[in-house]
Amino acid sequence: MSDSNFKNILSPFTFPVSKIKLNSRTVMAPMTTYSGNEDGTVSEDEITYYKKRNRSADLLISACAYVTKEGKGFHGQIGADTDAMIPSLKRIADALKENGGKAVLQIHHGGRMSSPVELKNGQTISASSIAATREGAQIPREMTEKEITQTIKAFGDAARRAIEAGFDGVEIHGANTYLLQQFFSPHSNRRTDKWGGNLEKRMTFPLEVIDAVKQAVKENAKNSFLIGYRISPEEIEHPGITIEDTFELVEAISKKKLDYLHVSTMDFWAGSVRDKNDTIPRTQLIFEKLNGSIPIIAVGGINTPKDAEKILKTGIPLIALGRELLIEPNWLEKVKNKTHESIEISLDVNNQLGLLIPDPMWKSLLSRTGWIALKK
Repeated sequence: MSDSNFKNILSPFTFPVSKIKLNSRTVMAPMTTYSGNEDGTVSEDEITYYKKRNRSADLLISACAYVTKEGKGFHGQIGADTDAMIPSLKRIADALKENGGKAVLQIHHGGRMSSPVELKNGQTISASSIAATREGAQIPREMTEKEITQTIKAFGDAARRAIEAGFDGVEIHGANTYLLQQFFSPHSNRRTDKWGGNLEKRMTFPLEVIDAVKQAVKENAKNSFLIGYRISPEEIEHPGITIEDTFELVEAISKKKLDYLHVSTMDFWAGSVRDKNDTIPRTQLIFEKLNGSIPIIAVGGINTPKDAEKILKTGIPLIALGRELLIEPNWLEKVKNKTHESIEISLDVNNQLGLLIPDPMWKSLLSRTGWIALKK
């Protein structure tokens, strides 16, 4: 492959709303580190991990931060739930931005997918009292109207804290079966009030979260500040989110005038998780449906520059690398320097120290069979 084939990766991109400019089409996907301190502050090992990767892409998205204590998803998660977290968040923003990249804080609520042992009262909450379809899943408590409105406000407050901490943007985490997706899903949302029922009502909560974040940015950001939203295209459950449902949601999101839509998939080129006969990539369908009304970030199984170029040639403007940047923190530098032949695509199990991956994250990587390619 000739070096000229990297022209798409290395071409600049300007977000349509914030006007923030990137020097390439590369994004560091948000990756769970499990390495925060008990009080929700960032650990030294996480800061080291981020500094190791702050040249790996031009847009750098942090691990998700919970917006309320009731939304803490897992052990070692960072928090953005109180103003006391701002100094911790600033350390993350500074670490990500020190080499010129743009830093984004992903804001999150776990809902029924939170770990009960991480919650003060040991009880998860969600749109309805329906357990997730996984072994041992707790039945969540249905959220009250007051809790719903407080949580919407909490997303806006977290965005304000991101601004004060020096981030360049926030990504609203509406994917991977967490709370915003739970309100949109007919599996987890069986409500009959304004927050549930038909498809339009199930969109109410995520769209009001977007509005709260936009208002916080309008009131507090003195400089350009971007807002993105992450979705999962489908659910395997029946009833569950279908691609037709998602088309309705993304069209509604596009009308909110955000900077991007990040479509979360394990493999960009994989087809439907609901219908094995439907082999068209979900992100491609969403991209075609939206017809340029909002920029799309594609993710999933992108390892080499050739992989990235193949996706960018479909017209999708941005590609995110997650697992690959754990393996190869110098990915973008090697593309720029024309040393791409030395890009690693499997994790060296003997090189934790060289890769500066925190212990809890490292243990998780080695225990998740088939999730990341290993080189022994």
